[in-house]
Amino acid sequence: MKTQLKTLTPEECDKLLFHLLTPPGNKAPPRVHHRNFTMALLMLDAGLRVGELVQLRQDQLWFADAAVSALTIDKDQAKNKHERTISLSIRLDAAITIMQRQWWNNQFHLKPLYAFYSRTCHRPISTRQVRRIIASASALSIGREIHPHLLRHTFATRLMDKTSMRVVQELLGHQNLSSTQIYTHPNSVDRQKAIGALNQKE
Repeated sequence: MKTQLKTLTPEECDKLLFHLLTPPGNKAPPRVHHRNFTMALLMLDAGLRVGELVQLRQDQLWFADAAVSALTIDKDQAKNKHERTISLSIRLDAAITIMQRQWWNNQFHLKPLYAFYSRTCHRPISTRQVRRIIASASALSIGREIHPHLLRHTFATRLMDKTSMRVVQELLGHQNLSSTQIYTHPNSVDRQKAIGALNQKE
């Protein structure tokens, strides 16, 4: 029997994102908060793995003076060497536009240009640092530490309510459909909706 995947509720997602963007008492520059917020959003709204996130280049998110409408994960960035393209949400478009202004502006003559970094765009932020950022923010905002991969799980679970399993498979970059089927199991929200439906008049 497969272990039931845990996901974040919409309310928990909102609390986590709000905390990342405006952490109380944190004296880091606002642009650092926005970087952390955008990284979480790419996992939550585009289903990126943390290993894919840290390898992103600026030109994958910002091209021809605008945020891209769809993000392509290259084969050499993907865990299973399977290229995939994900359309970006409206709030990701807005977040990327601010990233360009705060982090990427006037750096296009330099290469490589990692999208997320600490001091220099030649060296990406580490997966360990991303895990620390998400764990700390989640502990303070929703009362428990989470791993960044839970954001990807939440993305996939939300998609299962809105589209076919084949589409979810493509967006997650799964080679085998069996890897995607784990998201078809009902969760607590599904069970609550089912019982709630009994109270509705036909």
